[in-house]
Amino acid sequence: MKALLPVIFAVVGIAIGAGAGLFLAPKPEEACEKPPCEEASKEKPEKEEESDAEDEADYLRLQSQFVVPIIREERVSSLVVMSISLEVQPNSEDYIYEREPKLRDVLLQVLFDHAFIGGFEGKFTESSRLTSLRVALLEGAKSVLGDRVTDILITDIMRQEI
Repeated sequence: MKALLPVIFAVVGIAIGAGAGLFLAPKPEEACEKPPCEEASKEKPEKEEESDAEDEADYLRLQSQFVVPIIREERVSSLVVMSISLEVQPNSEDYIYEREPKLRDVLLQVLFDHAFIGGFEGKFTESSRLTSLRVALLEGAKSVLGDRVTDILITDIMRQEI
């Protein structure tokens, strides 16, 4: 029974984190009812004509947050909640969203491995730690998406002690 307790805590923690992420997610923008709003939404900044196609990139935010349990002394002591966005080649959105379940699985495994080696202990937002985490996440993303992904952006990160 004692061996099942950490697993139960991890599952409950992940469920609570996912529920909190869904509940606290920002609401979609309300529809415009007035013409000035429509005009403002149509205005887009002009792109520089000199920029190369290689310099252009799209950014995709993965739909839900990642919740990683931190286990100390065979029990969940804290949870790390993280939001990740991808810098991808233009026009790759559909390809990536079709493979999102596999991508999330690979990224979660990288995050669990990072937690297992103590990457989320102490000063976990230190530049060198986040850089090594980004490199590992990018390698994992490239294993699923190939060269369509060019960078990983950690947009939110939080550790909650339990």
